[in-house]
Amino acid sequence: MSTVGSVAHRLQVQSLYKRSLKLSLDWYIQRDLWRQKALQIRARFDQNKNITNPKQLQALIQSTEKELQEWAHPDPYKLPLGPEGTKWERNLPPIVHDTSAHHH
Repeated sequence: MSTVGSVAHRLQVQSLYKRSLKLSLDWYIQRDLWRQKALQIRARFDQNKNITNPKQLQALIQSTEKELQEWAHPDPYKLPLGPEGTKWERNLPPIVHDTSAHHH
């Protein structure tokens, strides 16, 4: 268990925050709608930033982890040109065989 103010605790909270934002992008693709959700997420993290009781912090972290698992999108958004995206490896340039290398 990480203590309040430790590097491990800070990294754990940062990871939760980043995963929350990335997960919300699966549900809100339009940036104007997503921005409102991002502000709500930030407000929730800011609301709990002054908590110093280790047991209470651990309970918050565990409940947030559970909430992220429950909130996972069944079909997460993938960038079209990224791996597994709809345009991944579409229209690749043709493979050109250099025939002159085989002739002596």
